[in-house]
Amino acid sequence: MNNALAATAAGFGTGLSLIVAIGAQNAFVLRQGVRRDAVLAVVGICALSDAALITLGVAGVGAVVVAWPSVLTAVALIGGLFLIGYGCLAARRVLRPSALTPEGMTTGAVGTTTGTASAAGAGGSRRRAVLTCLAMTWLNPHVYLDTVFLLGSLAADRGPLRWTFGLGAVTASLVWFAALGFGARLLSPLLARPSAWRVLDALIAATMIVLGVTLIAGA
Repeated sequence: MNNALAATAAGFGTGLSLIVAIGAQNAFVLRQGVRRDAVLAVVGICALSDAALITLGVAGVGAVVVAWPSVLTAVALIGGLFLIGYGCLAARRVLRPSALTPEGMTTGAVGTTTGTASAAGAGGSRRRAVLTCLAMTWLNPHVYLDTVFLLGSLAADRGPLRWTFGLGAVTASLVWFAALGFGARLLSPLLARPSAWRVLDALIAATMIVLGVTLIAGA
């Protein structure tokens, strides 16, 4: 029992140390959390994706993927271009900042047409958030390196307790993304001014572009 708890704690600590580092995924979840836009969907996608990838790593799939390095190269190129594109959009927002207007907190005239337009806009925003989150998660080779390869190899060292180790890592992912996504709303008062959003988007733009260039250069 003590060995199982130790393996779970080790998996939780290792997973958390890999996930907490600033990256494209975290920056995106933070922005969605502050805007209160499709937070549950974004957190769910990130946590479930990590769970699936960690499971593959613990099952030993990482060793099989190594046989096709060209796949990771292709993912790196596509993911790098995607991150650079998203970073450029964030940089454009720096030049045209806006105050925080979370869904459900905006004010204005109420009417059938306005309500329908708002609902349609919310649906479109949610779809964009989901598709962006999926792309940012599955087109980032670093995600595979951290979850499938690194966590998978560390889990293998645990022998029969490798799945317990993996469970700890999955739990760490769920706790982190939930805390980041739903806790980000506490920053809303600080980001109620356009100048604050300019700073946040500048950090996001720099993070995305640097990561994108790094991925392409290393492909």
